[in-house]
Amino acid sequence: MDILKTFTHLQSMARPSGFESPCAQAIAELAGPYCDEVKIDTLGNVICRKKGPGKRLMMAAHMDVIGLIITHIDKKGFLRFGALGGFVPYRLIGARMKLENGMGGSVWCDEKAMEEKKLEDITLGDLYLDIGAESEESAGKMVQVGDVAVYEGEPQQVGRMLLAPYCDDLIACAALLSAMSQVEKSENDLYFVFTVQEEVGLRGAATAAYAIDPDFGVCMDVTRTGDNPSEKAKMVVKLGVGPTIKIKDASLLCNPQVIAHLREAAKEGDVPYQDEVLTAGGTDSAAIQKTRGGVLSGCISIPCRYIHSQNEMVSLKDVEQSARLMALCAQRTL
Repeated sequence: MDILKTFTHLQSMARPSGFESPCAQAIAELAGPYCDEVKIDTLGNVICRKKGPGKRLMMAAHMDVIGLIITHIDKKGFLRFGALGGFVPYRLIGARMKLENGMGGSVWCDEKAMEEKKLEDITLGDLYLDIGAESEESAGKMVQVGDVAVYEGEPQQVGRMLLAPYCDDLIACAALLSAMSQVEKSENDLYFVFTVQEEVGLRGAATAAYAIDPDFGVCMDVTRTGDNPSEKAKMVVKLGVGPTIKIKDASLLCNPQVIAHLREAAKEGDVPYQDEVLTAGGTDSAAIQKTRGGVLSGCISIPCRYIHSQNEMVSLKDVEQSARLMALCAQRTL
């Protein structure tokens, strides 16, 4: 499976939390040839099963992305909005956005706020989306309260790096699909799950894990790096050196048994990896871990610069190795 081609396909259908259906349908179609069962559950998770006689392993990547939701149209036709997921407000200034109906617009800031506030003090309430409408009435014919918008921008390959909106977490969805295609046989009972509403509280992972009742859970997501001058947090994680095996983040202490399983799989498959300790943020593994009586959980991360921006950056080499590591994890008897 061509990971870049798959990502580009999914990224063209990027939708924020609660609106993932187009992406879910695309993933279900792509997964069909590689598993025994595919279903979309009540909340919208795509659950793909490769049957095996052994323990249940749930592997997850979230298909929702961060986005904006329209809350108000003012008299001049400018749109006010709230957030679906986490944004640093001032980083939105100048961003091009795409509404679900295909209409474009750009985010700008009230002049008074720009003059009187420090950048870090700017709030979403200071921002507006300009779609070129001349009045409230004309804007109302193009958009309505409750409509959502996502970052505009096509993926761009720069050498072996990929620059694009929504590497978080659609690049991991593409990698998980690739891992699925690489697994021909396993003694484990495998569940490849593409979850909804991660960005607003790990909701899809929680309901999917409750239904599957896995013995082990491993999610795939992006993680921060420490290899660029803009990062305040010092980390050893770098682009192009391989996927990371998470030890902890703000939401999760990974189980030592799962960490060992992933490390052994990497060594057996000659996959380079980095150890990850993330001081902030969290992943679907935190929800999986707390399901029912508890689930042994861990995480494979793809190093990513500028997370939650319009220009996230990952190494395609890291992505391919992440897919390989997840496939090895799935094939290795638990």
